[in-house]
Amino acid sequence: MTTPNPAASAAPHGNAGNAGSTGHTGNAGNTWSARLARLRRGRAEDAPWVRPAFLGLLVVTGVLYLWNLSASGYANSFYSTAVQAGGESWKAFFFGSLDAANAITVDKPPAALWPMALSVRLFGLGSWQILVPEVLMGMATVGVLYAAVRRRFGAGAGLIAGVVLALTPVAALMFRFNNPDALLALLMTVAVYGVLRALEGGPGATKWLVGAGVAFGFAFLAKTLQAFLILPPLALVYAVCAPDGIGRRIGRLGLAGLAALVSAGWWVVLVELWPASSRPYVGGSQNNSFLELTFGYNGLGRINGDETGSVGGGGGPGGGMGGGRWGETGIGRMFNDSVGGQISWLLPAALLLLVAGLVVTRRAPRTDTARSAFLVWGGSLLMTLAVFSFMAGIFHEYYTVALAPYVAALVGTGASVLWEERTRFTASAALAATVGVSAWWAWTLLGRTPDWLPWLRWTVLVAGAVATVGLLVAGRVDRRLGLAAAGLGLAAGLAGPFAYTLATVSTGHQGSIVTAGPAGPAGGRGPGGFGGRMPEDGTAFPGGQMPGGPGGPGGQTQAQGQSQGQMPGGTPPQGMPQGGFQGSRGERPGFGGGGGGMGGLLNGAKVGAEAEAALLKDADSYTWVAATVGAQNAAGYQLATEKPVMAVGGFNGSDPSPTLAQFKRYVAEGKIHYFIGSGGEDTGESDGRTGGREGGMGGGMGGNSEISSWVAKTFEKVTIGGAAFYDLTQKA
Repeated sequence: MTTPNPAASAAPHGNAGNAGSTGHTGNAGNTWSARLARLRRGRAEDAPWVRPAFLGLLVVTGVLYLWNLSASGYANSFYSTAVQAGGESWKAFFFGSLDAANAITVDKPPAALWPMALSVRLFGLGSWQILVPEVLMGMATVGVLYAAVRRRFGAGAGLIAGVVLALTPVAALMFRFNNPDALLALLMTVAVYGVLRALEGGPGATKWLVGAGVAFGFAFLAKTLQAFLILPPLALVYAVCAPDGIGRRIGRLGLAGLAALVSAGWWVVLVELWPASSRPYVGGSQNNSFLELTFGYNGLGRINGDETGSVGGGGGPGGGMGGGRWGETGIGRMFNDSVGGQISWLLPAALLLLVAGLVVTRRAPRTDTARSAFLVWGGSLLMTLAVFSFMAGIFHEYYTVALAPYVAALVGTGASVLWEERTRFTASAALAATVGVSAWWAWTLLGRTPDWLPWLRWTVLVAGAVATVGLLVAGRVDRRLGLAAAGLGLAAGLAGPFAYTLATVSTGHQGSIVTAGPAGPAGGRGPGGFGGRMPEDGTAFPGGQMPGGPGGPGGQTQAQGQSQGQMPGGTPPQGMPQGGFQGSRGERPGFGGGGGGMGGLLNGAKVGAEAEAALLKDADSYTWVAATVGAQNAAGYQLATEKPVMAVGGFNGSDPSPTLAQFKRYVAEGKIHYFIGSGGEDTGESDGRTGGREGGMGGGMGGNSEISSWVAKTFEKVTIGGAAFYDLTQKA
């Protein structure tokens, strides 16, 4: 095999940067008509179909991701609450506070919240205002990926990569959801694009590499250390494969590193230097430090499972191949029943095409941009794949959206290279084998939901077999037959993920743990995840366990005690109101768990008209209209009233904020109207699980248990809308 000929692609890498100026000279090139013509037509050397196909890809992606968008309501109410707060208060916007009065922040840096908060500030609070920015991020990611791939491998390869990304089920989920992963995926794709441009050399190389560093920095402000997973392979590839001398290469890497440090560090420095008394508590940390949050709960703890501040803990130290509370770890994790249907449809193809691409380019010069592209995309895939496969701490299926751009890029680039080499038997055999393996794996994944579209798995298998034979035999002798076989093979490979994507966009998703695809093992935990539709077989967590140990807090499986919004053990989780799922007339859309479920931990509880009216009465006289243990419980009340509600203890009620003394001072100063209790909280009794998050899922732990007990002993309880309300302005 030989190195692919750059001249065969639509945009040779040697002159791609200047191609756009062709035909537009003088003042005419600066007119709006010329710019619109360029937008419509694209580069002068492009075939007429290239630009319309690209724009069509973006439009179809946007329509697909916007379809049925409002069915998800406020999606993850934990982040939607912070978005609402940021839309009201610039201070809450800057820190990522959960309420506009700035009691405590989310357990992540705030960059992913900023686009949504700006949208809410401009257009008001609503499902579309929160989720449309995520859709735009999805479209942008597809566009950047297309540009990165087509620059060296042609428009066809770019379109394949873009389609694969758009139809990846977990991408369709997360680019319609308000978790930080959408912005992270976009910025990682931008960073890779910058590195690829820098690898071309020339006077703009430094600019592109520094731009990649800036993308890494802001990605850190979206999801902390996960942003740096692909940094080592990208830096290594640039150091080895970039043009110019080694000194200049190292110098440019140093500048890019400085850019990453500045673009991430400015916010960190401000938060760490800001007086703790005048800023919100750093949610998720145990000592009010963002650095402790970054390197502890959100950092090394995710790798080794030793997560102080974790919801139920992770796999624990030494989780290893045996796995832990967050599923089995090991090389097969991305292919198992829970994760496979989210991301792995074309993962085997991407790995095979990575090997094929490196074989084809093995004799190329050190600075060959085709081989560098395979190394960059492949290194990013393998590094992220290894970490996700073996991390013993908290792991959710939707994390795998980070893999989607790398898988899509390798499918597009690898297929392009092998197609150019198809007259060689080894290349056609590799292409045929890739199609065959992809069809077999899709058949396997579809078999995990045997009652869902049973005809599809056999159709995919037969089409894949025909395409495999066609590529192996006809593709080498007749271009038209080869194109037909390749098209059939691509359709067979995309049919499964396309069907899963359609199932994803046709269903609303709410809560903190969501999955793509249809209900069942291959689709994860059901279309709504924990916050949407709960499984009834006790498999919400591996082994039917809830966070905190065998059987969960009550020693039972998830299925037991699920009715009427109850958790194992027969009571709602602390931090969720009794009757939180019952609802009533006048309740807002986007709350609750749909058929029961873990509303206190995973989604905001439904708030009825009676509770909403009570909180809104004289609301402007208080800093917080209410306080309650756990951010998800607070979310329901805050999103219903659009007034600050203090989330005692942060996400799951175990952060040491506020202390009992601080809470008493707030009450004495008349800053809090109500305390909303639930379950064992309003008895003032402790369940013995204090001093950490591993004991359960809501509040009532440590200092927050003391707050609950003090409130229950000091103030009279009344029931409003099925929940226990304590008027903190009226002692018992």
